[in-house]
Amino acid sequence: MSWRTTISAAAVFFLVIAGGGRQEGQVAQAASAPSAVDSVTIDIQAGIERHIEEQVRVGGGYFKLPFRDQELRLKLVRVHTEYLSKLGSDRYFACVDLVDVSGDVYDVDFFLSGDSAVMKVTETIVHKLNGQPFYAWEQKGDGTWHRVPLNEASMGDLGVITGKDEFEFLYRARLPQITGAARMWLPLAATDSFQTVEVKSVNAPGKQRALMELEHSNRVLFLDLGPEDSGKNVEIRYQVRRLEKAAYTAETLDRKKYLKTERLVPVNDEFRRIAKKIVKGKKGDLVRARALYDHVIDRMRYAKYGEGWGKGDAVYACDARTGNCTDFHSYFIALARAVDIPARFAIGAAIPSERNEGGIDGYHCWAEFFADGKWWPVDVSEGDKYSSLATYYFGHHPANRFEFSRGRDLVVKPGPASGPINFLAYPVLEIEGKPVRVTTEFSFKRSGRL
Repeated sequence: MSWRTTISAAAVFFLVIAGGGRQEGQVAQAASAPSAVDSVTIDIQAGIERHIEEQVRVGGGYFKLPFRDQELRLKLVRVHTEYLSKLGSDRYFACVDLVDVSGDVYDVDFFLSGDSAVMKVTETIVHKLNGQPFYAWEQKGDGTWHRVPLNEASMGDLGVITGKDEFEFLYRARLPQITGAARMWLPLAATDSFQTVEVKSVNAPGKQRALMELEHSNRVLFLDLGPEDSGKNVEIRYQVRRLEKAAYTAETLDRKKYLKTERLVPVNDEFRRIAKKIVKGKKGDLVRARALYDHVIDRMRYAKYGEGWGKGDAVYACDARTGNCTDFHSYFIALARAVDIPARFAIGAAIPSERNEGGIDGYHCWAEFFADGKWWPVDVSEGDKYSSLATYYFGHHPANRFEFSRGRDLVVKPGPASGPINFLAYPVLEIEGKPVRVTTEFSFKRSGRL
Protein backbone atom coordinates (compact mmCIF):
# COMPACT_ATOMS: atom_id res chain seq x y z
CA MET A 1 0.00 0.00 0.00
CA SER A 2 1.35 3.44 -0.88
CA TRP A 3 1.99 6.06 1.78
CA ARG A 4 -0.62 8.29 0.15
CA THR A 5 -3.20 5.55 0.64
CA THR A 6 -2.03 5.02 4.20
CA ILE A 7 -2.55 8.63 5.12
CA SER A 8 -6.24 8.83 4.33
CA ALA A 9 -7.82 5.38 4.24
CA ALA A 10 -9.24 3.37 7.11
CA ALA A 11 -9.34 -0.34 6.42
CA VAL A 12 -12.73 -1.35 7.82
CA PHE A 13 -15.28 0.14 10.22
CA PHE A 14 -18.06 -1.43 12.25
CA LEU A 15 -20.30 0.87 14.23
CA VAL A 16 -22.64 -0.34 16.93
CA ILE A 17 -25.27 2.22 17.93
CA ALA A 18 -27.46 1.34 20.88
CA GLY A 19 -30.63 3.25 21.57
CA GLY A 20 -34.34 2.60 22.09
CA GLY A 21 -33.74 -1.13 22.41
CA ARG A 22 -32.24 -1.48 18.94
CA GLN A 23 -28.79 -2.03 17.48
CA GLU A 24 -27.73 -1.11 14.02
CA GLY A 25 -24.51 -2.32 12.43
CA GLN A 26 -22.52 -1.07 9.50
CA VAL A 27 -19.69 -3.09 7.98
CA ALA A 28 -17.79 -1.76 5.00
CA GLN A 29 -14.50 -2.08 3.16
CA ALA A 30 -12.47 1.03 2.42
CA ALA A 31 -11.24 2.01 -1.02
CA SER A 32 -7.70 0.92 -1.86
CA ALA A 33 -6.67 2.77 -5.00
CA PRO A 34 -4.53 5.83 -4.12
CA SER A 35 -6.18 8.13 -6.68
CA ALA A 36 -9.66 7.10 -5.55
CA VAL A 37 -8.80 7.60 -1.88
CA ASP A 38 -7.40 11.08 -2.51
CA SER A 39 -10.42 12.26 -4.46
CA VAL A 40 -12.83 10.69 -1.95
CA THR A 41 -11.03 12.33 0.96
CA ILE A 42 -11.47 15.72 -0.67
CA ASP A 43 -15.15 14.93 -1.31
CA ILE A 44 -15.73 13.86 2.32
CA GLN A 45 -14.19 17.06 3.66
CA ALA A 46 -16.27 19.13 1.25
CA GLY A 47 -19.38 17.14 2.18
CA ILE A 48 -19.02 17.54 5.94
CA GLU A 49 -18.11 21.23 5.66
CA ARG A 50 -21.11 21.78 3.40
CA HIS A 51 -23.37 20.02 5.93
CA ILE A 52 -22.07 22.17 8.80
CA GLU A 53 -22.42 25.37 6.75
CA GLU A 54 -26.04 24.49 5.90
CA GLN A 55 -26.85 23.75 9.55
CA VAL A 56 -25.20 26.99 10.67
CA ARG A 57 -27.28 28.92 8.16
CA VAL A 58 -30.58 27.46 9.40
CA GLY A 59 -29.39 27.60 13.02
CA GLY A 60 -28.97 31.35 13.17
CA GLY A 61 -25.18 31.27 12.97
CA TYR A 62 -24.62 28.08 14.96
CA PHE A 63 -24.45 24.36 14.34
CA LYS A 64 -27.08 23.24 16.84
CA LEU A 65 -26.72 19.76 18.32
CA PRO A 66 -28.85 18.15 21.05
CA PHE A 67 -26.59 16.64 23.69
CA ARG A 68 -27.80 15.18 26.96
CA ASP A 69 -30.22 17.74 28.43
CA GLN A 70 -29.04 20.73 26.45
CA GLU A 71 -28.70 22.09 22.93
CA LEU A 72 -25.13 22.89 21.96
CA ARG A 73 -24.51 25.97 19.83
CA LEU A 74 -21.36 25.15 17.92
CA LYS A 75 -18.98 26.61 15.38
CA LEU A 76 -16.47 24.73 13.25
CA VAL A 77 -12.87 24.61 14.49
CA ARG A 78 -11.39 22.01 12.14
CA VAL A 79 -12.00 18.82 10.22
CA HIS A 80 -9.64 15.96 11.16
CA THR A 81 -8.46 15.24 7.62
CA GLU A 82 -6.32 12.33 8.83
CA TYR A 83 -9.47 10.40 9.82
CA LEU A 84 -11.63 11.01 6.74
CA SER A 85 -12.50 7.56 5.41
CA LYS A 86 -14.60 5.78 2.82
CA LEU A 87 -16.34 2.92 4.58
CA GLY A 88 -17.71 1.21 1.50
CA SER A 89 -20.13 1.82 -1.31
CA ASP A 90 -21.46 5.36 -0.76
CA ARG A 91 -20.65 5.38 3.00
CA TYR A 92 -18.16 7.69 4.69
CA PHE A 93 -16.75 8.79 8.06
CA ALA A 94 -15.60 12.21 9.29
CA CYS A 95 -14.39 13.53 12.64
CA VAL A 96 -14.76 17.25 13.38
CA ASP A 97 -13.88 19.65 16.22
CA LEU A 98 -16.57 22.21 17.05
CA VAL A 99 -16.55 24.82 19.80
CA ASP A 100 -19.63 25.67 21.87
CA VAL A 101 -20.55 29.21 22.96
CA SER A 102 -19.41 28.13 26.43
CA GLY A 103 -15.86 27.63 25.10
CA ASP A 104 -16.00 23.86 25.38
CA VAL A 105 -14.64 21.96 22.39
CA TYR A 106 -16.55 18.89 21.17
CA ASP A 107 -15.07 16.18 18.97
CA VAL A 108 -18.00 14.92 16.87
CA ASP A 109 -18.12 11.80 14.69
CA PHE A 110 -20.21 12.00 11.51
CA PHE A 111 -21.34 9.15 9.28
CA LEU A 112 -22.40 10.05 5.75
CA SER A 113 -23.93 8.24 2.78
CA GLY A 114 -24.83 8.81 -0.86
CA ASP A 115 -22.98 9.84 -3.97
CA SER A 116 -19.71 11.61 -3.16
CA ALA A 117 -20.93 14.86 -4.72
CA VAL A 118 -24.16 14.99 -2.69
CA MET A 119 -23.42 12.91 0.42
CA LYS A 120 -25.75 13.35 3.40
CA VAL A 121 -25.09 12.92 7.13
CA THR A 122 -26.84 9.87 8.60
CA GLU A 123 -25.42 9.78 12.15
CA THR A 124 -23.96 12.51 14.40
CA ILE A 125 -22.33 11.35 17.65
CA VAL A 126 -20.41 13.36 20.25
CA HIS A 127 -17.12 11.51 20.81
CA LYS A 128 -15.13 13.82 23.11
CA LEU A 129 -15.58 16.86 25.31
CA ASN A 130 -12.42 18.94 25.75
CA GLY A 131 -10.34 15.95 24.69
CA GLN A 132 -12.04 13.53 27.11
CA PRO A 133 -13.75 10.67 25.23
CA PHE A 134 -17.18 9.21 25.94
CA TYR A 135 -16.30 5.96 24.16
CA ALA A 136 -13.40 4.26 22.41
CA TRP A 137 -12.95 2.45 19.12
CA GLU A 138 -11.82 -1.19 19.15
CA GLN A 139 -10.63 -3.18 16.14
CA LYS A 140 -11.45 -6.89 16.02
CA GLY A 141 -9.28 -9.61 14.53
CA ASP A 142 -11.27 -9.61 11.29
CA GLY A 143 -10.48 -5.92 10.79
CA THR A 144 -13.91 -4.62 11.81
CA TRP A 145 -14.39 -1.79 14.33
CA HIS A 146 -16.98 -1.04 16.97
CA ARG A 147 -17.59 1.45 19.74
CA VAL A 148 -16.66 0.41 23.28
CA PRO A 149 -17.86 2.08 26.52
CA LEU A 150 -14.91 3.53 28.43
CA ASN A 151 -15.50 1.25 31.40
CA GLU A 152 -15.04 -1.75 29.09
CA ALA A 153 -12.12 -0.35 27.09
CA SER A 154 -8.64 -1.87 27.33
CA MET A 155 -5.47 0.19 27.66
CA GLY A 156 -4.92 -0.40 23.94
CA ASP A 157 -8.33 1.06 23.18
CA LEU A 158 -7.30 4.16 25.15
CA GLY A 159 -4.02 4.76 23.36
CA VAL A 160 -1.49 2.68 25.30
CA ILE A 161 0.80 -0.06 23.98
CA THR A 162 2.98 -1.54 26.69
CA GLY A 163 6.28 -3.35 26.24
CA LYS A 164 7.48 -2.46 22.75
CA ASP A 165 6.28 -1.20 19.40
CA GLU A 166 7.74 -0.97 15.90
CA PHE A 167 6.56 1.11 12.96
CA GLU A 168 7.51 3.00 9.84
CA PHE A 169 6.92 6.74 10.21
CA LEU A 170 6.60 9.35 7.47
CA TYR A 171 7.21 13.03 8.25
CA ARG A 172 5.96 15.20 5.37
CA ALA A 173 6.00 18.99 5.02
CA ARG A 174 4.69 20.88 1.98
CA LEU A 175 6.45 24.13 1.19
CA PRO A 176 4.30 27.22 0.54
CA GLN A 177 4.93 29.83 -2.15
CA ILE A 178 8.49 31.06 -1.64
CA THR A 179 9.11 34.62 -2.82
CA GLY A 180 12.77 35.03 -1.88
CA ALA A 181 15.63 33.48 0.04
CA ALA A 182 14.29 30.98 2.56
CA ARG A 183 15.64 28.73 5.31
CA MET A 184 13.97 25.86 7.14
CA TRP A 185 14.77 23.83 10.24
CA LEU A 186 13.23 20.38 10.88
CA PRO A 187 13.80 17.81 13.64
CA LEU A 188 15.89 14.73 12.84
CA ALA A 189 14.90 12.06 15.34
CA ALA A 190 17.75 10.11 16.94
CA THR A 191 18.34 6.82 18.73
CA ASP A 192 18.42 6.77 22.52
CA SER A 193 17.88 4.23 25.31
CA PHE A 194 14.17 3.89 24.51
CA GLN A 195 13.97 4.23 20.74
CA THR A 196 16.07 2.86 17.90
CA VAL A 197 15.75 5.08 14.85
CA GLU A 198 16.79 4.31 11.29
CA VAL A 199 16.48 7.14 8.78
CA LYS A 200 15.42 5.26 5.67
CA SER A 201 15.30 8.25 3.35
CA VAL A 202 15.36 12.04 3.26
CA ASN A 203 13.83 13.66 0.18
CA ALA A 204 14.18 17.42 0.34
CA PRO A 205 14.74 20.28 -2.09
CA GLY A 206 17.40 22.96 -1.81
CA LYS A 207 20.76 22.68 -0.12
CA GLN A 208 20.65 20.56 3.02
CA ARG A 209 22.88 19.84 5.96
CA ALA A 210 22.54 18.41 9.45
CA LEU A 211 23.04 20.67 12.47
CA MET A 212 23.63 19.74 16.09
CA GLU A 213 21.84 21.55 18.90
CA LEU A 214 24.28 21.17 21.77
CA GLU A 215 22.20 21.96 24.88
CA HIS A 216 19.90 18.93 24.47
CA SER A 217 21.78 16.96 21.76
CA ASN A 218 19.07 17.44 19.14
CA ARG A 219 19.79 16.83 15.47
CA VAL A 220 18.28 19.34 13.06
CA LEU A 221 17.87 19.21 9.27
CA PHE A 222 18.66 22.63 7.78
CA LEU A 223 17.54 23.61 4.26
CA ASP A 224 18.52 26.60 2.10
CA LEU A 225 15.60 27.20 -0.26
CA GLY A 226 14.51 29.50 -3.06
CA PRO A 227 11.46 30.36 -5.19
CA GLU A 228 12.14 27.31 -7.38
CA ASP A 229 11.26 25.11 -4.37
CA SER A 230 7.72 26.48 -3.96
CA GLY A 231 5.11 23.76 -3.48
CA LYS A 232 7.63 20.95 -3.11
CA ASN A 233 7.50 18.31 -0.38
CA VAL A 234 10.05 17.51 2.29
CA GLU A 235 9.77 13.87 3.33
CA ILE A 236 11.69 11.98 6.01
CA ARG A 237 10.96 8.28 6.33
CA TYR A 238 11.96 6.45 9.53
CA GLN A 239 11.92 2.89 10.83
CA VAL A 240 11.42 3.02 14.59
CA ARG A 241 11.60 0.46 17.40
CA ARG A 242 10.35 1.87 20.65
CA LEU A 243 10.26 0.62 24.26
CA GLU A 244 7.78 1.58 26.95
CA LYS A 245 9.42 4.04 29.33
CA ALA A 246 9.21 3.81 33.11
CA ALA A 247 11.33 5.54 35.77
CA TYR A 248 15.00 5.14 34.97
CA THR A 249 18.29 6.00 36.64
CA ALA A 250 20.17 9.07 35.46
CA GLU A 251 23.89 8.57 34.88
CA THR A 252 24.59 12.24 35.57
CA LEU A 253 22.34 15.16 36.45
CA ASP A 254 22.92 18.84 35.82
CA ARG A 255 20.34 20.21 38.25
CA LYS A 256 20.86 23.83 37.17
CA LYS A 257 20.04 22.91 33.57
CA TYR A 258 16.62 21.53 34.49
CA LEU A 259 15.76 24.14 37.13
CA LYS A 260 16.50 27.28 35.13
CA THR A 261 13.92 29.62 33.67
CA GLU A 262 13.03 29.50 29.97
CA ARG A 263 11.42 32.13 27.77
CA LEU A 264 7.89 30.68 28.08
CA VAL A 265 8.52 28.59 31.20
CA PRO A 266 9.64 31.09 33.80
CA VAL A 267 10.53 30.28 37.39
CA ASN A 268 9.02 33.28 39.14
CA ASP A 269 7.41 34.28 42.43
CA GLU A 270 3.89 33.48 41.24
CA PHE A 271 4.77 29.91 40.30
CA ARG A 272 6.65 29.52 43.58
CA ARG A 273 3.59 30.74 45.48
CA ILE A 274 1.27 28.32 43.68
CA ALA A 275 3.62 25.34 43.86
CA LYS A 276 4.49 25.81 47.52
CA LYS A 277 0.82 25.92 48.43
CA ILE A 278 0.20 22.68 46.50
CA VAL A 279 3.08 20.74 48.07
CA LYS A 280 2.71 22.09 51.60
CA GLY A 281 3.08 19.22 54.05
CA LYS A 282 4.17 16.75 51.34
CA LYS A 283 7.31 14.74 52.09
CA GLY A 284 9.73 13.84 49.31
CA ASP A 285 9.97 14.99 45.70
CA LEU A 286 8.03 12.03 44.32
CA VAL A 287 5.00 12.82 46.50
CA ARG A 288 5.32 16.53 45.78
CA ALA A 289 5.51 15.90 42.03
CA ARG A 290 2.34 13.81 42.17
CA ALA A 291 0.56 16.67 43.94
CA LEU A 292 1.62 19.04 41.15
CA TYR A 293 0.54 16.53 38.49
CA ASP A 294 -2.91 16.19 40.09
CA HIS A 295 -3.19 19.97 40.39
CA VAL A 296 -2.57 20.50 36.67
CA ILE A 297 -5.18 17.86 35.79
CA ASP A 298 -7.71 19.42 38.16
CA ARG A 299 -7.02 23.02 37.12
CA MET A 300 -6.68 22.78 33.34
CA ARG A 301 -9.13 21.94 30.57
CA TYR A 302 -7.87 20.46 27.29
CA ALA A 303 -8.99 22.81 24.50
CA LYS A 304 -7.31 23.75 21.24
CA TYR A 305 -9.30 26.85 20.54
CA GLY A 306 -8.87 30.63 20.67
CA GLU A 307 -5.65 32.63 20.93
CA GLY A 308 -2.54 31.74 22.89
CA TRP A 309 -2.78 27.96 23.18
CA GLY A 310 -0.17 25.58 21.76
CA LYS A 311 2.90 27.72 22.42
CA GLY A 312 3.87 25.99 25.64
CA ASP A 313 3.42 29.23 27.56
CA ALA A 314 3.25 28.37 31.25
CA VAL A 315 1.88 31.79 32.22
CA TYR A 316 -0.89 31.51 29.63
CA ALA A 317 -1.74 27.99 30.84
CA CYS A 318 -1.88 29.15 34.45
CA ASP A 319 -4.12 32.12 33.65
CA ALA A 320 -6.36 30.66 30.92
CA ARG A 321 -6.57 27.18 32.49
CA THR A 322 -6.90 25.71 28.99
CA GLY A 323 -4.56 24.53 26.26
CA ASN A 324 -3.03 21.51 24.57
CA CYS A 325 -0.25 19.16 25.63
CA THR A 326 2.47 21.81 25.33
CA ASP A 327 0.56 24.10 27.68
CA PHE A 328 -0.22 21.34 30.21
CA HIS A 329 3.41 20.27 30.39
CA SER A 330 4.86 23.77 30.43
CA TYR A 331 2.71 24.57 33.44
CA PHE A 332 3.73 21.34 35.17
CA ILE A 333 7.43 21.95 34.47
CA ALA A 334 7.23 25.54 35.74
CA LEU A 335 5.61 24.39 38.99
CA ALA A 336 8.10 21.55 39.48
CA ARG A 337 11.10 23.81 38.97
CA ALA A 338 9.56 26.39 41.29
CA VAL A 339 9.93 23.92 44.19
CA ASP A 340 13.38 22.68 43.09
CA ILE A 341 12.26 19.54 41.26
CA PRO A 342 14.25 19.24 38.01
CA ALA A 343 11.94 18.78 35.02
CA ARG A 344 12.32 18.63 31.25
CA PHE A 345 10.27 18.66 28.05
CA ALA A 346 10.19 16.44 24.93
CA ILE A 347 8.04 16.39 21.81
CA GLY A 348 7.22 13.96 19.03
CA ALA A 349 4.19 11.92 18.03
CA ALA A 350 1.79 9.53 19.75
CA ILE A 351 1.32 6.53 17.44
CA PRO A 352 -2.30 5.31 17.40
CA SER A 353 -2.77 2.06 19.29
CA GLU A 354 -6.22 1.14 17.97
CA ARG A 355 -5.11 0.78 14.32
CA ASN A 356 -1.96 -0.22 12.49
CA GLU A 357 -1.59 2.44 9.83
CA GLY A 358 -2.82 5.81 8.73
CA GLY A 359 -2.60 9.49 9.56
CA ILE A 360 -1.64 10.95 12.93
CA ASP A 361 -3.36 13.93 14.51
CA GLY A 362 -0.33 16.20 14.80
CA TYR A 363 2.44 16.28 17.37
CA HIS A 364 2.30 15.26 21.01
CA CYS A 365 4.56 16.22 23.89
CA TRP A 366 5.37 14.98 27.38
CA ALA A 367 7.67 15.63 30.32
CA GLU A 368 9.96 14.04 32.88
CA PHE A 369 10.86 15.07 36.42
CA PHE A 370 13.74 13.96 38.64
CA ALA A 371 13.15 12.39 42.05
CA ASP A 372 14.76 9.67 44.18
CA GLY A 373 17.71 9.34 41.80
CA LYS A 374 15.53 8.66 38.72
CA TRP A 375 13.83 10.42 35.85
CA TRP A 376 10.07 9.84 36.01
CA PRO A 377 8.06 10.10 32.76
CA VAL A 378 4.71 11.89 32.95
CA ASP A 379 1.99 12.74 30.44
CA VAL A 380 -0.32 15.18 32.17
CA SER A 381 -2.63 15.93 29.24
CA GLU A 382 -3.28 12.23 28.56
CA GLY A 383 -3.81 11.67 32.28
CA ASP A 384 -6.40 14.45 32.08
CA LYS A 385 -8.17 12.89 29.06
CA TYR A 386 -8.30 9.36 30.49
CA SER A 387 -8.88 9.46 34.23
CA SER A 388 -8.55 5.66 34.44
CA LEU A 389 -4.98 6.02 33.16
CA ALA A 390 -3.92 8.98 35.32
CA THR A 391 -1.87 6.71 37.58
CA TYR A 392 -0.22 4.97 34.61
CA TYR A 393 0.81 8.28 33.03
CA PHE A 394 2.49 9.34 36.26
CA GLY A 395 5.64 7.30 35.76
CA HIS A 396 5.17 5.86 32.26
CA HIS A 397 5.26 6.72 28.59
CA PRO A 398 3.82 3.95 26.40
CA ALA A 399 5.78 2.21 23.68
CA ASN A 400 3.72 3.80 20.91
CA ARG A 401 5.59 7.10 21.02
CA PHE A 402 8.20 8.65 18.75
CA GLU A 403 10.39 11.42 20.11
CA PHE A 404 11.58 14.07 17.63
CA SER A 405 13.41 16.47 19.93
CA ARG A 406 13.73 17.57 23.53
CA GLY A 407 14.08 20.83 25.39
CA ARG A 408 13.02 24.43 24.79
CA ASP A 409 14.73 27.56 23.46
CA LEU A 410 16.85 25.54 21.06
CA VAL A 411 19.93 27.26 19.62
CA VAL A 412 21.53 26.13 16.36
CA LYS A 413 23.94 27.80 13.95
CA PRO A 414 22.77 29.05 11.57
CA GLY A 415 19.58 29.80 13.46
CA PRO A 416 16.31 31.61 12.75
CA ALA A 417 16.24 35.40 12.66
CA SER A 418 13.48 35.19 15.27
CA GLY A 419 15.91 33.73 17.80
CA PRO A 420 16.00 30.40 19.68
CA ILE A 421 13.45 27.80 18.55
CA ASN A 422 10.63 27.49 21.09
CA PHE A 423 10.37 23.71 20.52
CA LEU A 424 10.90 21.64 17.39
CA ALA A 425 8.17 19.36 16.08
CA TYR A 426 6.77 21.09 13.01
CA PRO A 427 9.25 22.78 10.66
CA VAL A 428 10.42 26.32 11.30
CA LEU A 429 10.44 28.21 7.98
CA GLU A 430 11.60 31.77 7.38
CA ILE A 431 11.25 33.58 4.05
CA GLU A 432 13.35 36.75 3.88
CA GLY A 433 13.78 36.42 7.64
CA LYS A 434 10.04 36.28 8.41
CA PRO A 435 8.31 33.16 9.83
CA VAL A 436 5.89 31.34 7.53
CA ARG A 437 3.64 28.40 8.42
CA VAL A 438 4.25 25.03 6.75
CA THR A 439 1.56 22.37 6.18
CA THR A 440 2.80 19.22 7.94
CA GLU A 441 1.48 15.64 7.94
CA PHE A 442 2.53 12.54 9.88
CA SER A 443 1.58 8.96 9.01
CA PHE A 444 2.67 5.51 10.10
CA LYS A 445 2.51 1.83 9.33
CA ARG A 446 3.07 -0.63 12.14
CA SER A 447 5.36 -3.59 11.56
CA GLY A 448 2.96 -6.52 11.90
CA ARG A 449 -0.52 -6.38 13.38
CA LEU A 450 -1.07 -6.10 17.12
